[in-house]
Amino acid sequence: MSSSIIDSNYYKDMFGTSEMREIFSDDARLQAWIDTEIALAKAQVQLGIIPKGIDKALEKAGKIENLNIEEMKADFDRVGFPILPFVKQLNKVCDSETARWIHYGATTQDILDTGMVLQIKKGIQLVEEELNAIIAATAILAQKHSKTVMAGRTFQQLAAPITFGYKAAVWLDEMLRHRERIQQLKERVLVGQCAGAVGTFATLKDKGIAVQELMMTYLELKTPDITWHTARDSWAEIVNDFAMISATFAKIANEIAILMRSEVGELSEPFEVGRGASTTLPQKRNPISCEPIIAIAPKMRELASSQLTAMIQEHERGVGQMNIEWMVIPEAFILMSGSLKHTRFLLENLWVGEENMRKNLNLGGGLLMSESVMMGLAPKVGKAKAHHLVYDAAGKAYESGITLKEALMSEPEITNELDEEEIDTLTDPINYIGCVEEMIQKVLQRV
Repeated sequence: MSSSIIDSNYYKDMFGTSEMREIFSDDARLQAWIDTEIALAKAQVQLGIIPKGIDKALEKAGKIENLNIEEMKADFDRVGFPILPFVKQLNKVCDSETARWIHYGATTQDILDTGMVLQIKKGIQLVEEELNAIIAATAILAQKHSKTVMAGRTFQQLAAPITFGYKAAVWLDEMLRHRERIQQLKERVLVGQCAGAVGTFATLKDKGIAVQELMMTYLELKTPDITWHTARDSWAEIVNDFAMISATFAKIANEIAILMRSEVGELSEPFEVGRGASTTLPQKRNPISCEPIIAIAPKMRELASSQLTAMIQEHERGVGQMNIEWMVIPEAFILMSGSLKHTRFLLENLWVGEENMRKNLNLGGGLLMSESVMMGLAPKVGKAKAHHLVYDAAGKAYESGITLKEALMSEPEITNELDEEEIDTLTDPINYIGCVEEMIQKVLQRV
């Protein structure tokens, strides 16, 4: 039985992926601890701190299947620290000489933090793969629909024409910044440590830094300049970055859900028989992928806040902040995987209703082209007068239920300056999309 929605057999694939859950599973966590202990032993053997062969003996005996997990769990419940029972199990499965040197000169947090970084490294790789696929799908949408004209909206009202490719390129621009942040933060996050109780290497004396450097080489992690037991900004950075990525995806999902509305019909999630069906309304196709994407974003924001709280630590080891991170980091990665999964499905299979986009441009008799007409008239009569004339014509069209063109053609002060062909040109949305194609191409060049 599960009390968490992300662990629920029924709901878990709605909010995460099996691949990310595996990375942050109990077995994966244990394996990361084992790998960290083996790397420590290898470094110490190489530097002559512990006898030769200890690392090989530990590597041979230190298998998850050799550990008594139930006994380890019972010890953990009693002791309250996770690494002491783990080291006790390693001692039991190794010969007496090897057991003497396991965890030599290290402290609990060294193993916990470095082990977690190994998991984070694998998790980031999955995030990057999915994000790159989403970027590719969005780039295709931006390129394909660079000239697909639709209504731009401000304050949820029709404003002026844009293209769907422009909208997608705005999403893409944001995603590219997220990708850049992920690439940059790896330099700061994929850093291990093994410096002893207060981080001074006192147990290993003058060989401490060399042990740490060798150990991180074996683990393929960066070595810190100074111990980061109570410096948790890097982990806060990645959780906050995930919060931003999930917020971007939620914005996109929310936009798609709004444009899926029956009376709009400009975008739609991919349709499969039965997908998004209502229990009572047979005609409905609900935005079923958008829902978890939108739901994950505020939850991720809460996790980011918790991780920021974990930064506030006292002295050389805080009370309780590590426990916050044990809850936050795995959940953040799992929820991020869920948001990525649904967003990728959505954007790789998005239905674009080009005809409805064109039709909706004419809602209200084409009043969204008022600015275009005003700017076409302004060079002839001045901006202020052009605004006044078109404002009056737009009001007349709105009140009388006629088109903007009809209202414009009924105003002599306008027709004295613009003939019908010019008015047709000014009221055609394709002629009023500014520099969107140039901007789209600039974004696409960065992909």
